[in-house]
Amino acid sequence: MSEIVVEARHMRLGYDGYVVLNDVSFAVERGEIFGILGGSGCGKSTTLKHLIGLVEPLSGDALIKGRSIVRASEREREGLVREFGVLYQSGALFSSMTLRENVETPIREALNLPKPLLSALAKVKLSQVGLRGFEDFYPHEISGGMRKRAGLARAMALSPDILFFDEPSAGLDPISSAELDKLILQLRDSMGATMVIVTHELDSIFSVADRVVVLDKESKGIIAEGDPRKLRDETRVPWVKEFLSRSGMRS
Repeated sequence: MSEIVVEARHMRLGYDGYVVLNDVSFAVERGEIFGILGGSGCGKSTTLKHLIGLVEPLSGDALIKGRSIVRASEREREGLVREFGVLYQSGALFSSMTLRENVETPIREALNLPKPLLSALAKVKLSQVGLRGFEDFYPHEISGGMRKRAGLARAMALSPDILFFDEPSAGLDPISSAELDKLILQLRDSMGATMVIVTHELDSIFSVADRVVVLDKESKGIIAEGDPRKLRDETRVPWVKEFLSRSGMRS
């Protein structure tokens, strides 16, 4: 039987009373790569922020492994946050720290480990994303694609089995984007991780995603859900057909 590990239940999303999306509901199964798609301003990143507890929905609920992150107490939320990692669009690395120190930070905050073990764990995480030998480099000394990989290593620091990605290919050239797609698949296969990816990058979605939802700015909701390849070929929703039929759209 499948296990649902991330779930949105009838979420009404917005800020200060302004509604961005209505009645957002979907469920992500363990080991799945799930995409959240849509045009600019449709609420993709807003959905992600609500799923990980950065913003509280106007109504509805978000669940991580069956537990509400919306209704959780502060202590319960701290535990839930350790269940997942997040790769933000910018990578969100500390510029004054080396890559190793960046990865050490969440481990140090969560676990009381001796310095040698802390350093060793950080090196393992960097190695997993192909950055062995770059532990003592600073973010400004490496390429954009490498910074994304370092941000992913930090997201993986506490070995979560759920990973969220906010526009992971943003700002990358086509080759770096394809390499990141390959890494995402490798990590899913080696770690058994569940991944939720917010993106407008169709090449990436067709390469890695098992299933997607498509958000629509006009109707303020989900207008399609399923295998992105089947949606592209079989959907009867004109806008979804047009959106998914674009090719070579890496930004």
